Amino acid sequence: MTGNAGMDEVDVVIIGAGMAGASLAWALAPRLRVLLLEREAQPGYHSTGRSAATLHRSYGNRTIRALTAASAPFYLEPPAGFADVPLWRQRSVLKVARADQLEELAHNLEGTLRFVPEARPLDRSRCQGLVPALRSDYVAAGLLDPSMLDLDVAAILAGFLKGARANGAHLRTSTMVEAVQRHGDAWRVAWREGEVRTRIVVDAAGAWADTVAALAGLAPLEIVPHRRTAVIVPAPPDLPTADWPMVEAIDETWYLKPDAGRLLCSPADETPCAPSDAQPEELDVAICIHRIGQAFSFPVPRIDSRWAGLRCFARDRTPVAGFDPRAPGFFWLAGQGGYGIQTAPALAALSAALITGAPMDDPAVDPAALSPARLLHARP
Repeated sequence: MTGNAGMDEVDVVIIGAGMAGASLAWALAPRLRVLLLEREAQPGYHSTGRSAATLHRSYGNRTIRALTAASAPFYLEPPAGFADVPLWRQRSVLKVARADQLEELAHNLEGTLRFVPEARPLDRSRCQGLVPALRSDYVAAGLLDPSMLDLDVAAILAGFLKGARANGAHLRTSTMVEAVQRHGDAWRVAWREGEVRTRIVVDAAGAWADTVAALAGLAPLEIVPHRRTAVIVPAPPDLPTADWPMVEAIDETWYLKPDAGRLLCSPADETPCAPSDAQPEELDVAICIHRIGQAFSFPVPRIDSRWAGLRCFARDRTPVAGFDPRAPGFFWLAGQGGYGIQTAPALAALSAALITGAPMDDPAVDPAALSPARLLHARP
């Protein structure tokens, strides 16, 4: 799809081919002509490719948890032909609290039980029974959510892209959008090598969502990228860790997860930053190792790898999915924070229904809770 003399036309242009854009392209392609544009050489390079890769029903606010619960059936039993490998592995997650955090633990349990009835509190000894390396002078009690899954993010992204292309969607990588302009009842989307005319533009650009909106002449919704750091360290040689649950601090100041014979650790940092190819800061890496050392009894002899990703949030930390009331045909799918993988099927289904006008049978959440209008109305 190139050509500046006589623009090609499609029904929907999706800007951004990470998990959000790919899943929406998959949902729309059977019904509409879809063009998916990605600025990087490969889809999912930024947030999608740097995810901790879990489906965690007791994570995030109430809206996030509802979207996650609605997405779980898709991952547990994906459509025929979606992937050649299983998309998930049972993991569970153990949230641990110090003695001074027991009230916060009780509050978290109350919220978790709404979506995970099988969640249960654990005393110190049971926490250490699951994870013997937890320090007795740190952990006082815990909360076990046995429903958490490890997700194969690469297989999921590939499945969405393969299915979208099989139904006629086109994907262009290494394509930097330079113009998004309204002409009559349609949009013109242009890049260096070409342009296309479309009825609907979907802004699924992740950290660059406000940048894309600016090309369309829209003031930002203030979707702010936040840097998160992760490191891989050796597992303790004297302890089998493969079947450990993911372990999190109840105040979300660190987490640890077995990962292919080693341990993935994070200080759960959220540092606001500009859209970029995020890189880890040495201070955040040091904080991560310090916090893991406070909670666990094993030493960390070295760091095998480190990276950073971007988590993008609206002010209320709830995703944005809906048409912008300021510009006909401009649709936001952004601000998924660290929940984009686990909520993708439900958000794609809801967004596809809004775009096509199809009826929604019992949507996971009220579309008004995700609409960009809520952020515009909340401005002072």
